[in-house]
Amino acid sequence: MTDKEMLFEYLLRLGDNCVILSQRLAEWCGKAPVLEEEMALMNVGLDLVGQARLILDYAGKVEGAGRDEDKLAYHRDAQDWRNLLLVEQPNGDFAVTMARQLYFDLFQQLQFEALVKSKDQTISEIAAKSLKEIKYHVRHSSDWVIRLGDGTDESHERMQNALDQLWGFTPEMFDMDAVEQAMVDAGIGVDVSTLRDEWDARINAILTEATLKRPDVTWEVRGSREGKHSEHLGYLLAEMQFLPRAYPDASW
Repeated sequence: MTDKEMLFEYLLRLGDNCVILSQRLAEWCGKAPVLEEEMALMNVGLDLVGQARLILDYAGKVEGAGRDEDKLAYHRDAQDWRNLLLVEQPNGDFAVTMARQLYFDLFQQLQFEALVKSKDQTISEIAAKSLKEIKYHVRHSSDWVIRLGDGTDESHERMQNALDQLWGFTPEMFDMDAVEQAMVDAGIGVDVSTLRDEWDARINAILTEATLKRPDVTWEVRGSREGKHSEHLGYLLAEMQFLPRAYPDASW
């Protein structure tokens, strides 16, 4: 890969996480436990859409192939997406959604705190702007995990099961490959492997307060960086991309 291609690939990894997770949260519209929480989830989703637009707009400019943020979001097939496997997992019950959200929110906060120092001014500015929103996301998901974990017997059991169910997708967040290393060497990206200890410490503190156990899960799943995804992504994209693909020349 050329330097430009690596930067484009790196930006897709950042932006695709936001697109897919925002779509998952949108699925809660009309289905959340209470109206206030429905509004909160939609606001988190809208924050992620805003972050995705900034990142994918920049990615399109870096690529220089005439694809804007909409083309990148609505006209790529599943194998071309680079989002983490974690964020494409189905919502499940409310506990599963909060476990997925907590795992990703804490990771994204640590990642974007480091990206503020990026030598790429655009990435640095996007990270700084996004952090104001991400800090709220972390507080929101943390509060719910604690509330459910330290709640009734049923909420505790559901929260523990949710954490266990998704734990095997978390190691992928901290993997380094040639693209990630190239961005680190260029002063653009962050060595995500160095974020693991702090992520673990924050997760452990939250689980302790929630009277929950750190998952004892040995299986791990990877592959998103090579375009290898779960079957869930295909269904998600089919719904998300139908209208723009059916009417590619439509204007709004």
